[in-house]
Amino acid sequence: MTTTATSAHTTESRRGLTAALLARRGAVYLPTAPGGGRAPAAPGVDAVAGVTLLEADLVERGFLLSDGLRRALVPLDAVALRTAGRALLADIDRALGADRDHTPLFRDFPDSTPADTLDFYVDGVLTVLLQSPDQPCVLCGSEGGIRPLSPCAHLVCHSCWSGSDICACPVCHRRLDAGEPFMDPAAAARERPAADRGRALPDRLRILAYGGDLAARAADAGRELTALLARADALSPQDSDDLLTFLDTRERTELSWLPAAVPGRETKARVLAWLLRERSAYPTTLPAVARLADTATDVLRLLVTLSGGDAGLTGVPRFTAVPRPLRRALLSVLDGLDPELAAEDMRRHSAAWKHAAERLHPFEHAARHPRAALAVAALRETRLGDDRLSDRLREAAKEVPAADVSGPRVRIRRWSSRVEAALAERDVAAALALLARRPGELLRRLDHLLRLADGPFAEEAAAGTGGADAVLAALERAAPRVAPAVLLSALGELRTRRRSGHDRVFFPRGGNARAHIVPDERAPLRAEVVERAVAVLTGEVLRRAGALSPVEAAVVDAALDGVIAPFAERTASRALVTLPRGSELTVPAGRTVRLFLHWMESERSGRTDLDLSAALFTADWRRVGKCDYTRLRFEGDAAVHSGDFTSAPAPLGSSEFIDLDLDALAGAGVRYAVTAVLAYNDVAFEDLAEAFAGVMVRDEPGGTGRVFDARQVEQRFDLTGPARAAVPMVIDVAGRTMRWLDVVQDVTGTHHSVERHSDALAVLGRGLTELYASGARVALGELAVWRAAARARTVAVRHFDGSLSRYRRRAEEGVAAFAARIGTPDTDEVPAPEPARTGLAYLLRGDLPAASGAEVFALHPAGLDAGEVRVLSAAELVSTLAAGRPGG
Repeated sequence: MTTTATSAHTTESRRGLTAALLARRGAVYLPTAPGGGRAPAAPGVDAVAGVTLLEADLVERGFLLSDGLRRALVPLDAVALRTAGRALLADIDRALGADRDHTPLFRDFPDSTPADTLDFYVDGVLTVLLQSPDQPCVLCGSEGGIRPLSPCAHLVCHSCWSGSDICACPVCHRRLDAGEPFMDPAAAARERPAADRGRALPDRLRILAYGGDLAARAADAGRELTALLARADALSPQDSDDLLTFLDTRERTELSWLPAAVPGRETKARVLAWLLRERSAYPTTLPAVARLADTATDVLRLLVTLSGGDAGLTGVPRFTAVPRPLRRALLSVLDGLDPELAAEDMRRHSAAWKHAAERLHPFEHAARHPRAALAVAALRETRLGDDRLSDRLREAAKEVPAADVSGPRVRIRRWSSRVEAALAERDVAAALALLARRPGELLRRLDHLLRLADGPFAEEAAAGTGGADAVLAALERAAPRVAPAVLLSALGELRTRRRSGHDRVFFPRGGNARAHIVPDERAPLRAEVVERAVAVLTGEVLRRAGALSPVEAAVVDAALDGVIAPFAERTASRALVTLPRGSELTVPAGRTVRLFLHWMESERSGRTDLDLSAALFTADWRRVGKCDYTRLRFEGDAAVHSGDFTSAPAPLGSSEFIDLDLDALAGAGVRYAVTAVLAYNDVAFEDLAEAFAGVMVRDEPGGTGRVFDARQVEQRFDLTGPARAAVPMVIDVAGRTMRWLDVVQDVTGTHHSVERHSDALAVLGRGLTELYASGARVALGELAVWRAAARARTVAVRHFDGSLSRYRRRAEEGVAAFAARIGTPDTDEVPAPEPARTGLAYLLRGDLPAASGAEVFALHPAGLDAGEVRVLSAAELVSTLAAGRPGG
């Protein structure tokens, strides 16, 4: 996303180094290592009391101190402890959203939410139409209590409406100016106490570890940077922010930290742009740029990023001037490429490249960089003449078989057009020969190739040596050379192709996660062909996993089957819990769900009305109701809205809430609740000063406890980008699960409401729910089993009740057979893995011990200490399977 002064995520708002390491490693760093991290023999009473108070504050936010961190805090003097504690709590509050005012429209929500939304609305309309300052109240008839409110100037009767409960204009719901007499200062200062101390700790509970001193912090930042640079796929926006934070700890004049290759193309662009921010470092950084940039698109991404645009090329800004030394270096990179491939890359982003070429001046340097000039000339279809440039282009074209300079213009035959022509002519053999040059593209077109080779035209394809066997043979050759995300995507999609009649879901490339859903009109593939192709792809995953370091034992949580392996991360929301899109988590019995939304206007946005809403559907996706600003209550207390704010001025902003009682909703015939955030007056989220939403899973019924309880926040995510409507999750009321969708909805016009968009929300909810339940996306639990089977002799599966099923690879049992057996009743009578021998653990919660240095993934890290084990993210479980990656 382009950084702008009004964006909610400018460089200045990016979380700092300490906050990034706290979120990623659960580590707290202190300015010094007092006493080497050892508490004094007799710590003072004040020191112990101070740490105890800090721990109490952390518990109220869902965090605990480890023994090591507690021992490191005790020796601090009062000033140092206070400073460290305040900084820690501030970082946590910001991550949870607890650093903002969350007073709802009705202060005593949900108890004081009106039972009749229409009656409440009509009272406001009558007041607007009929109320006069010198006449009795049109609603109650009382005199002397009519006052205009600021800034809206609506005339309000203080007898009918009380500022002790309503904290905005009761007519237009606009935030009132500070000091407005209608507001009750005592009510504003009143804080609803938390309920009993028996509240459960959140599922995302984290036990904070002592990371060490500032030197240790720098070392850990280097480790995190190395991990991000090794990722092959596009980073999420949060990871991209953290990448820049970690880069700021490095030196541009000493590049020993920079790897020989950066496989992630967008990551590479951000790193190269960071290197080039200081011209004084060009003698060191320009050679590194020339070494790492190895495609024409790399050069374009770099230029876009330097100009303030997005490395994903979702929006191309006006290009800034390119300094002469950099221009020479980039032209040298282009000149070293195959002009045919360079021209093909340029055509993918032709408009952007035509503008970029104006900054590089390739024709002025055609004598020194003729191949670069030829590629740009082919993009522009430059007219040839008798001039010196034309002569140089003709000379350069002699070394490029695909170049054609026999006519009046420069042309290079397009690889993609030849592929399309071969597929259109059903010439599978020709298509395979072309796609062999780009194995990733072969896997993306695998379904099409198999339909041609094994469908109605199978005999014709086989006659040209392009039958299903040829496609599968080409797949075997291509699979070892593709990115792991492409491999898993093809595997998930292909294994659902035995049947037809379902919807297809596309996630178009762009700045937001939009889902495009259409009927699947493709003919199904034969089961035999699907099984053979899936076996090839699964075998490749197992082969890559087996190339990593072997271990004695591994543990896999069965609960990970509901978590989806990450995909399309570049559009993922910045969130408290990094939950891959499509994942499903359980809402424990006896607990209720409270949704929340907070936003604050900026000068750019002006007055903005965001609306938190829930559309309610039956099992067959027929709409049965809603809970939003037009219906504050659904079936009594089954769903309750906190009231509609229509403005959110700084510095407080505004917050809205919805309580969902899943048992009551189920009794009312509701199966699915699709949550949405809609910009009523069509303001883009990115124009706001800030906007975020989330969900709490609460123990307390009704109005008991704080309205916003940081301890009970399970997820908090930012609303960003040009979208006006976000659909964060769908709740399966009967199954008591929440499925994380993290998508946006295309909307047009103004006056957006869940009523207006309910049909689109039904299509979206149904399509995505069916997609993720179908197996078309590989589950993290499956991936964990494959990794464990390929690397461990013994694998234990932990079930929901905590019991273990144990499997040991048998003599003569292949890895594929072992992986297929894990999770079945065919277990082995072997002891449970000892913690000291458990080298791999894939867990929903990091509450099992593992060997020192073990690789551990946990969706909720809990007590994992990144200093003791190697804590992997979900994205790293995928990226560490990159082709050609050395063993761990």
